[in-house]
Formats: sequence, structure tokens, C-alpha cells
Amino acid sequence: MRLYKPKLQEKLEEAFKAVLPVMGIVLFLCFSVAPVPPGILLEFLAGGVLLIVGMMFFTLGAELSMTPMGERVGSTMTRSKRLWVMVVLGFILGFVITISEPDLQVLAGQVPSIPGTVLILAVACGVGIFLVAALVRMLFGIALAPMLIVLYTAALILAFFVPGDFLAVAFDSGGVTTGPMTVPFIMAMGVGIASIRNDKHAADDSFGLVALCSVGPVLAVLLLGMIFHPEGSNYAAAQHMEAADSVALRQMFTSSIPHYMVEIGMSMLPVLVFFALFQVVSLKMDKRSLGRILVGLVYTYVGLVLFLTGANVGFMPAGSFLGQTLGGLSMRWIVIPVGMVIGYFIVLAEPAVYVLMKQVEELTDGAVSGTAMKMSLSIGVAVSIGLAMTRVLTGMSILWYVIPGYILALVLTFVTPRIFTAIAFDSGGVASGPMTAAFLLPFAIGVCQAVGGNLVRDAFGVVAMVAMTPLITIQTLGLIYQLRTRRGMVPVTADGGDLGLEIYGDYDIIEL
Repeated sequence: MRLYKPKLQEKLEEAFKAVLPVMGIVLFLCFSVAPVPPGILLEFLAGGVLLIVGMMFFTLGAELSMTPMGERVGSTMTRSKRLWVMVVLGFILGFVITISEPDLQVLAGQVPSIPGTVLILAVACGVGIFLVAALVRMLFGIALAPMLIVLYTAALILAFFVPGDFLAVAFDSGGVTTGPMTVPFIMAMGVGIASIRNDKHAADDSFGLVALCSVGPVLAVLLLGMIFHPEGSNYAAAQHMEAADSVALRQMFTSSIPHYMVEIGMSMLPVLVFFALFQVVSLKMDKRSLGRILVGLVYTYVGLVLFLTGANVGFMPAGSFLGQTLGGLSMRWIVIPVGMVIGYFIVLAEPAVYVLMKQVEELTDGAVSGTAMKMSLSIGVAVSIGLAMTRVLTGMSILWYVIPGYILALVLTFVTPRIFTAIAFDSGGVASGPMTAAFLLPFAIGVCQAVGGNLVRDAFGVVAMVAMTPLITIQTLGLIYQLRTRRGMVPVTADGGDLGLEIYGDYDIIEL
């Protein structure tokens, strides 16, 4: 513990900066225009404490364990130079990780017209197949943009043949399958595979695994919707208990922790078994490296248990009640700016976002800064929540948003440097994490209940919107870098030297 004390302090500061703004906004609303019962307010505050501590442990644990595990597995698979080995192992890994993803279990339980097992297996197959496609793409240096154009075009076409009550759930499925535990491992695999290549496109090709793993579930669930015709699926908002006193508050959290201990344990088990087999057969790491990874896994486990307990027990009731209260006001349009402000800050409380930003900074030598990534993601999520709240108030179909949104994102792939395209489509899956499901979705459901909307068509789809808008904002960031470079706006370091960034693609190497 002493060895990692400075790191824990650093991660604690990051967690405070991420969670406190969200808590401050919610508290301001609670004490001004949207009063909530004292019990729910106490649950929210206790949940915020768990979120901060959980983020601290998770971000350090992912750095110590999930990232080196993924990099070593990726590089070892590539060194084997056997395509069939990568195909088989990639499919198995994608399949077993998806089956154990907690958010997918929740989604399956919300679609009564399709057997839960069928839905889970279909989505798992979709992720497995597209993880293989992502690995093969990286191995052979295939461009990501054409693949994304074909796949998202196919998804938009299929959307016209799926019942309206199922569309939002189908597009939400792409976000729920890329959870905070699996994203660091999959992204690190990409870095490991790219490290074996020494061509100039290796850096930007290291991104894109999450992007392809996110579109697979969307296609799989759309196909299921065509086969099963799930008309009239009835969704009921979850009923949340309100703590009557401090003892009841403690019991609410302590009774939930064992559940999440089992849930996270089952989620981490497939990755651990996969890595253990690699260690025995191929890696053969030394005891010191293994010890570091084991310590990181403990941190990751503890962090995720605390984080999900705080999010689901503390933040979810507050989000639902806040949405109902604001939606019941005479000026119900206020939910749009309020949702945008919350969305702007809440994306920074997603655990996997910090993993993505760290890898982007490392692979671009700091030229794509964490600050720029944070700003782009925050703006994207703010816009997405504003659009989602507009949907709730107006009842417009999600197709009016996803079709022009994805068309714009795909058009940008033609003019944006390849590395920014890959980062952008990875960001969509990373941004739509547990905080979206635990706070923003209940918030949208609460607003929808207050205005008398259709939960299936109007409230669901928040995850899909959050996953879509970063595709546009991150690529726009790439265009800004490109335009600044062409105009000679070259930033310098503190000592007067140039800050270098190589952006590869259909462009010359450019210096920022």
C-alpha cells in the first residue's frame, strides 16, 4: 500500500474533480427548484462518497493490471503469426466477456418478448465476431473508416424494418456491452498488437477495437428485433426505496454490496481465466510482474464494487426523482439545459474515460491532451443529453436523431486524420458507461413519467445518444488540429521547443 500511496492520492484528486461537480449541480437543484425527500438526498450523498473512493481504486487498478494484461496478451497473440489462433482466441474472449457484462443482463431483463438467454447469446456472438474483425483489421492494417461506413449504414437500413418499440433498446445495446472492466483490457490489447507493427500507421490502428465491438451488438439486436417482432414490450420504471433513518441508509448499502461483489466477480472471472491460461502457456511472467498485476486486480475489483454500489443504490433514485420533479414543473423545458449541464460533467465520472484519455496521451506523446479530450467528450455528452431530453418532451422517433448524427459522423471520416476517427468511435463506447445507466437513464425515465410519455420509445435511447455525439466532437477536434497546423499555429513547450504529433492517414506527417 505504501508503494502506491502517491498514486492513490493522485487518483483520489481525479475522482474528486470528476464527481464533485455533478454532486454540486444536483444539490443546487435539490435546494432550489427540485426538492427531494431527505432519505433520497442522504442516499445520493452516501453514493457520491462510494463513487469517489471506487473511482480512485479502479483507475489505479486498471493502470496496474488490466492495461498490462491486455498489452501482453495482444502482443503475444500477434507474435504467434497464426491467423487462426487470433480468430479463435479473439472470438472466445469477446464472447465470454460479453456474457458476463452486468449491463447486458439488465438489458436482457427489459425485453420480455425475446428470451433473455437468446438476446445475451446473440449479442455475445456479435461482439465476438466483431472483435475478431477488429483484430484482423489491425493485423493487416485495414482502414477503419470504410468498415465503419459499411457497418453503420447496414444498421441504419435495418432500423427501418424493426418495430418502433424496439429501436431505442437496439441502439442502447451498443453502449451497455462496453463496460468499465472490459474496455481497459480490450483497448490495451490493441496497443499490444500495434506494438509488434513498426509501420507508420501502427499508432492510429491501435484504436478502433471498442468501436467495432460497439456496432456488433446493435446489428445483432436489430436482427433479433426483425425475427421476434417484439411489439408492445412493457417497461416499468424501477421502484426505489427511501431510507427512513441513518440505520436504514446503512442497511441499504451494506445489503447491496454482496450482490455487486458477486456480479463484479463473475464479470472479471472470464478475463482472469483467459489471462491465466496465457500465462501458463505462453507469457510466463516473473513473480514481481505477476504480483503487481494481482495487486492491481484487487484494486480494480474493490473499486468497481464500490463504484457500482454507489451509482445504483445512491445515484439512481436521485436521478429518477429529480427527473420526475423537474418534468412536473410548469416550465418543463428546463430539463433540456439542466440535462445538458449534468451531462457535461457526468461523463468525467465514467471510470473508463480516464483509461482512454491516458492511452491517447501516451500514444500521441501528449499532443492530444487529456484536457482537449475531456472538453470534447463533455461537449458531446452535453449535446446528447439535450437531444435526449428533447425526444422525451416531443416524442420524436430516435431515427430523427441517429440517422443524421451517424451520417455526419461517417462523412467526417473522409476528412479527419485516421487516428482521430479511431479515437472518436472508441470514445462513443467508453462515454456510455455505468453513470449513464445509473443516473442519466433514470433521469430521462423520471421526466418521461412526469410528462406522460412512452417509456419504451422516448426515455430509452439515452445510452445510444451518449454513444453517438462523441463521434462528431472528437473528429471535430481532429479537424481543428489539422487546420491549426496548416495555418502554422504551432504550439510550443515551456522551453520553447515544438510539441510533436504525428497524425497518420491520407495526409502527410504533420507537426503540431
